[in-house]
Amino acid sequence: MTLMSCNNSNPFLSDWTTPYSIPDFSAVQEKHYIPAVEAGIAQQEAEIQAIIDNQEAPTFANVVEAYERSGAILDRVMGVLFNLAETDGTESLQKIVEQALPMLSVHSDNISMNPAFFAKVEVLYNDMENLGLNQEQKMALKKLYNGFVNNGIALGEAEQARMREINMELSSLSNTFGNMLLAENNAFAEEFGVAISEYGEAMAATDDRALREKMFKAYASRGNNGNENDTKDLIMKMMALRIEKANLLGYKNPAQMILHDKMAGTPEAVDTFLAGIMAPAVKKAQEEIVDMQVIMDQDIKAGLLPAGSKIEPWDWAYYTEKVRKAKYALDEEQTKPYFQMENVRQGVFDLTTKLWGLQYEKLENIPTYHADVEGFKVTDADGSYIGVILTDYFPRSTKRGGAWMNNFVNQEVVNGQEIRPVIVNVGNFAKPVDGKPSLLTLDQVETLFHEYGHALHGLLSQCTYKSVAGTSVARDFVELPSQIMENWAFQPEVLEGYARHYETGEVIPAELVEKITAAGTFNQGFMTTELAAASILDLKWHMLESVEGVDPMAFEAQACAEMGLIDQIIPRYRSTYFAHIFSGGYSAGYYSYLWAEVLDKDAFELFMEKGIFDKETATSFRQNILEKGGSDEPMDLYRRFRGADPDPAALTRARGL
Repeated sequence: MTLMSCNNSNPFLSDWTTPYSIPDFSAVQEKHYIPAVEAGIAQQEAEIQAIIDNQEAPTFANVVEAYERSGAILDRVMGVLFNLAETDGTESLQKIVEQALPMLSVHSDNISMNPAFFAKVEVLYNDMENLGLNQEQKMALKKLYNGFVNNGIALGEAEQARMREINMELSSLSNTFGNMLLAENNAFAEEFGVAISEYGEAMAATDDRALREKMFKAYASRGNNGNENDTKDLIMKMMALRIEKANLLGYKNPAQMILHDKMAGTPEAVDTFLAGIMAPAVKKAQEEIVDMQVIMDQDIKAGLLPAGSKIEPWDWAYYTEKVRKAKYALDEEQTKPYFQMENVRQGVFDLTTKLWGLQYEKLENIPTYHADVEGFKVTDADGSYIGVILTDYFPRSTKRGGAWMNNFVNQEVVNGQEIRPVIVNVGNFAKPVDGKPSLLTLDQVETLFHEYGHALHGLLSQCTYKSVAGTSVARDFVELPSQIMENWAFQPEVLEGYARHYETGEVIPAELVEKITAAGTFNQGFMTTELAAASILDLKWHMLESVEGVDPMAFEAQACAEMGLIDQIIPRYRSTYFAHIFSGGYSAGYYSYLWAEVLDKDAFELFMEKGIFDKETATSFRQNILEKGGSDEPMDLYRRFRGADPDPAALTRARGL
């Protein structure tokens, strides 16, 4: 197949001519994906070979920059295929992904194990300080070099062949895990009439304790039901392969391999960090149990529960709501009418206008992949074009659970022309029904603000090279832009701009804002414990040096016991449905949410000191964090913004631990 032969019929084989280079979803048919993948691989192979065949001495321009500019077709097809596989993953699309993954795995390995290509990169890397490179160029060169090293360029022929097999199998297994979990999530929704994204809300509102127990056990056993979607064997296969890969590269365990180039550096550093959070979190959670038990005892006296009833995991959300009402007179049913999804989205838009002067224009008649998707053009204070943000906020059976941000088009500069990004924010908020709009819980409001922080990281990127642009940063730094946005969500000055009753238009009353503020650290023992527990569980899995004799559920139980997890709380994600680490990019990296929270809470303390809309502070955050992507070392970027190292105690202060 030649590029020319299908250029007129396959939309992936030429640049998007749609407004703002949004993918032409209407032109894309399933038959286009695999031919485009094949054409994209052929194109990039030829581009890599041209780099190798160049007889001139290696330079940054003819090696690194040439590589950065390669793979345009693959960028287009993968940007659409893998985004849609998560947001609209029909059975037929899942099969296409399964067909594409081995091809892409082989192609990636062909690049990262190419000795002739590496030889040119190595020459530049070894002479990096004498090449007159700027910091972004150094980071791009370093990232390219490390890609070779981390994928075994130094291995012998047999070991490289095995590495290829491992990479291909891991890619396939990861995709299978995601598909299995989607099926489990859909089965849960079918049984209980509750989407996974609505589970917490449903547990808080369900008076029937037996039903809560049934729902909890079904939720907590996803992937552990002995059916065709049981993920336990899959987990063990993946961990065996990850351990083998780490060993091939000279590491004792996958955590060592993954963390060596992250901010944390070592598994031991992460373990110490998490232990320092877990202990006070559990102590706080135990205090929260006492408060809940008081109310449960009242229900016992009223004859609603048997004598001797104690708080169980399926009681936590329910009695937490009762304590919230009793302590703060705060009820989610009171707050939700003020948080219509469209208004919350406008609220985060307005916040970025106050901080950085960003402007938004609703786009009509643009290509989208689903009727629920809306698009907005983003411009800077001076009117210059920044990019497009697409929002896709409602659940469907073909969409994976959770919330995330992705790129359809990456920010970069090609031949002096700036390519501005097309970003998507995805969520699973309740869809409007019976004339009632989508109304968000307080947690969902935070989620929307959080994901828009990731979107800003992509939209405001001002890098030259795509490999370091936007969110292409160290895993334990990537959550800083997202998590800092959560801090603004419930500030009174922000709330008054967007929190309006969906029926009356009334601005959220001051007394309700005061209640939200007063309850700001409420239930943080539970929330911190379940997050830290999941982070420790992830780390324990990836510190394994062998899976021989390991039973996944027994391993999890032992890990939970060793970390001091109390019976009333389970990790935010149990092993069998821990998509972040088994089908996402957070392997040995789930701690990043807490690690980055130290940064975001410390950073927001500066905003609190200077003023939450302070232009100078906002400009510094934009210039030193949001625009820089991975073009410099993360801690150097942070220090330039903050003027100091982060204060570790900022996290515990913010959470009231």
